[in-house]
Amino acid sequence: MAMTDPLGDMLTRIRNGQQAKKDSILSPASKLRSRVLDVLQREGYIRGYSEEELSGQAGLRIDLKYFEGQPAIQHVARVSKPGRRVYSGSKELPRIRNGLGITIVSTPKGVLSDAEAREQNVGGEVLAEVF
Repeated sequence: MAMTDPLGDMLTRIRNGQQAKKDSILSPASKLRSRVLDVLQREGYIRGYSEEELSGQAGLRIDLKYFEGQPAIQHVARVSKPGRRVYSGSKELPRIRNGLGITIVSTPKGVLSDAEAREQNVGGEVLAEVF
């Protein structure tokens, strides 16, 4: 059966892995997932990721990050879903926890955090919020 929301699946795997105190998790690979992981790594929410072979398919091993025993990601949620896409201009990008969290945005210039999108003055599809 085809997966309807691959990005939502990866975010759920990260959430579940951190609740279970795992060091790393596995997820199927795609360009969008890799770009979102780039943003999470740049912003310091994960230690990193690497590409691996998963039963004949390309996969991603995501190294989770903890601070004093607590997960670095306290909350991760998908904003734009397959049934309801959410778009925002550069001036209207939502601020998560007064700037303490990030919004991940798919823009014409690539997948960026909200701060990077504001700096480059581009809007796009709001993919997820993380804090």
